[in-house]
Amino acid sequence: MIHVKRARQIMQALTAAGYEAYIVGGAVRDMVRGLEPHDIDIATNARPDQIRQAAEENGWFTVAVGEAFGVMIVQVDGQPFEVATFRGECYGADSHRPEEVWYCATLDEDLSRRDFTMNALAMDLAGRIIDRFDGMEDIRRRMIRAVGKPDLRFAEDGLRMFRAARFAAQTGFSLEADTQAAIGRNRERARGLSLERIRGELEKALLAPHPDLGLDSMLKTGLLDQSCRVKDRGVYEDVPILPELIHLDGLAQNPAYHHFDAWRHTLGTVRLVKPDLSLRWAALLHDVAKGWEGVRTVNRKGAWSDPGHEVKGAQLASAILTRLRLSDAQVRQISWLVRNHMQLPVEEYLVLRWLKQHARDFSGLASFRSAVESLLELHRADRLAGHVEPDLSTWETAAGHLGRILATMPFYPAELAISGGEIAAQLGSGPQVKSFQSDLLMRIQAGRLDHTREALLAALGARARRKTQE
Repeated sequence: MIHVKRARQIMQALTAAGYEAYIVGGAVRDMVRGLEPHDIDIATNARPDQIRQAAEENGWFTVAVGEAFGVMIVQVDGQPFEVATFRGECYGADSHRPEEVWYCATLDEDLSRRDFTMNALAMDLAGRIIDRFDGMEDIRRRMIRAVGKPDLRFAEDGLRMFRAARFAAQTGFSLEADTQAAIGRNRERARGLSLERIRGELEKALLAPHPDLGLDSMLKTGLLDQSCRVKDRGVYEDVPILPELIHLDGLAQNPAYHHFDAWRHTLGTVRLVKPDLSLRWAALLHDVAKGWEGVRTVNRKGAWSDPGHEVKGAQLASAILTRLRLSDAQVRQISWLVRNHMQLPVEEYLVLRWLKQHARDFSGLASFRSAVESLLELHRADRLAGHVEPDLSTWETAAGHLGRILATMPFYPAELAISGGEIAAQLGSGPQVKSFQSDLLMRIQAGRLDHTREALLAALGARARRKTQE
C-alpha cells in the first residue's frame, strides 16, 4: 500500500516536530477488514500553520481547504492527504454544517464527535489501533452503530442518516437497532440537506456491492419519503427524494409469476445488475408504476396485474430523475430502459424488426449497442429476481440474435461501406444523400442487398445512371 507508506511519512514528520498524529476514520476501518483504503485521513494536535510548516520542511506542497476547520491537504509525491487538527463541533439549524468548530486537545475528544463506531478508530505510527467506542467489536459483529447517543449524532448532522444506509450498502453490515430507530425519529432532518448531497449518497449506495441493504434501510427508516432542498435563484425549494417507491413495500404480485412482493423483487433486480449507475437507476425504477392508480387491475383469473406499467413507469422515471437533477442524457437513457424492460423478442425476424424500430431512438451504433446490452442485463436480472419461471433459455436465444444482428447489420449511415462523400460525388450534395443512405439501409436489412463495398458502389452507380436518364 504505497499511499499508506506516504501517510506514515506525514505522521513521522509531525511526530518529529513534537506533535501527535494518527490515521483515523474509514481508512482504519478498511485496513482492519483487510481492504485497501481509498483515502487516508490524518488527525493531529498540530494547528494548520504547524502542519504547513512540517510539510514545507519536507518539501511537500500544502493547500488550505478548510483552515477554519483545521483541515489541510498535504501532497506527498503528488498523492493528497487530508490532515486535520483535533477538533470538536456543535450544530444548529443547518442539517449538515456545524455552527461552531473548535480545536480540542486530545484524540479521544476528536474521535467522540465521529458518526459511527467503525469510523471512530485511529492507528498510530506503530500500527496500534485506538478504539474508544468498541468499533472493532462492531466490525466483527458486522454492525453499524452510532457513537454515543444516536439521536444526538443524527440531530447534529442529518446526512449521517443517509451515510448509515450507504455504509450498509458498501459493507454489507446491518444497522444496530437503536441506531436504526433513531434515524426514523430524526428523518425530518433531511429537509435541511442539499439535493446534491442526498443524490450523492443515493448513488454511492446504488453502486455499492450490497445496494439492496442500503436502499431497504432508506425505505424502512422513512428516509425515501422525505424531502431535501435545492437553491434556485437564491431561494430554497423542497425536493421530494423518492416517495414513489414507498408503495412497493408489501405490494402483492401475481403468485403465478412472482415469488416476492414488488419491493423485494426490485431490490433483487438492483443487486443482480452490474454496478453501472444508469443501469442500477433503471433497475430501481423499472417497476415503479406497479400498483399505481390506472395501472393496477385484476385479471380474469382474479390475480393482480399491472398491464402497461412499463409505459407509466417510464413517465414516472423521467419525472423523478429530472426532479433529482440527473443529466438529460441519463434521464433519456434510464427512461428508455424502463419503457422497454418488458420487451424481448425471441424469433430472429422479430428481433430485427425490434432493432430497426428502436435504432431511431439513438444517434449512432455505440449508444444503441450500449443501450441494448444494458436492456439485456436488466431483463435477465428482472427474470432472476423472483420470477417463478425465469426461462433463461429464451433470454439466451434473444441475446444471441441481438448480438449477431448488431454485429453484422448496419442501422446507421456511418456503418455503410461507402461514405456520404462518395454518394454526393455521384448524386450531388443535399437531401438526396441521406435519402439514398436510408434506401441502402432498408434494402440491406430486408436482405435485398449485400452489405459489401462492391455491392453498394454498384447500387450507387445504378442510381446515378437513373438520375442522369431522368
